[in-house]
Amino acid sequence: MDITYLGHSSFKLKGKSAVVVTDPFDPAFVGIKFPTTEADIVCVSHQHADHNYLQGVTNAKKVIDAPGEYEVMGVSFLGFPSYHDDKKGELRGKNTIFVIEIDDFRIAHLGDLGHVLSDQLIEEMGSIDILLIPTGGVYTINSEVAAKVAQEIDAPIVVPMHYKSEGLSQSAFGMLEEVSEFVKAYAMPVETLDKLSIKKSDVAEERKIVIFNRK
Repeated sequence: MDITYLGHSSFKLKGKSAVVVTDPFDPAFVGIKFPTTEADIVCVSHQHADHNYLQGVTNAKKVIDAPGEYEVMGVSFLGFPSYHDDKKGELRGKNTIFVIEIDDFRIAHLGDLGHVLSDQLIEEMGSIDILLIPTGGVYTINSEVAAKVAQEIDAPIVVPMHYKSEGLSQSAFGMLEEVSEFVKAYAMPVETLDKLSIKKSDVAEERKIVIFNRK
């Protein structure tokens, strides 16, 4: 399986039977280019412009944007209801956490999670191999809370997303924390990659943070 970072909270997961894109973003709103992208399946954690830019993805056969269980082209999706803030959605609404089962991996994309997770939800999510987690704060959990959530989920590979980076709209995202804050809070080895190409046998016992260079 190959994982490519498209920017912000968007990733391309390329498996043997299908290609999945998570949370495509409107470049006019976010401030950075959304790469020309094809996918079979798009999953959307919530209906904000920096997460639901469906027109940026061509040839998609299925859009998944709500909690539930789905099976599409050999890829399984478990969507869990959560919130975009720590006040049960009063400020920013609902959010869907997706656990994506592809090529024997279980990948959790937390969307714009705004709160800590209950023990029950963590148990329902099950074992996670790769965790895609927001870390920038303001609109989501911040680095300190993200580190706590990552420790509780305990995935071998943790990938931060939705943090301050070069080119993002300053008016919309200039107040986010940089990824270095999460690195300090989580305190695990860091690997920087252009793309993650991985087999299940490559997942080691050692926990690490993977930071992607944006295409």
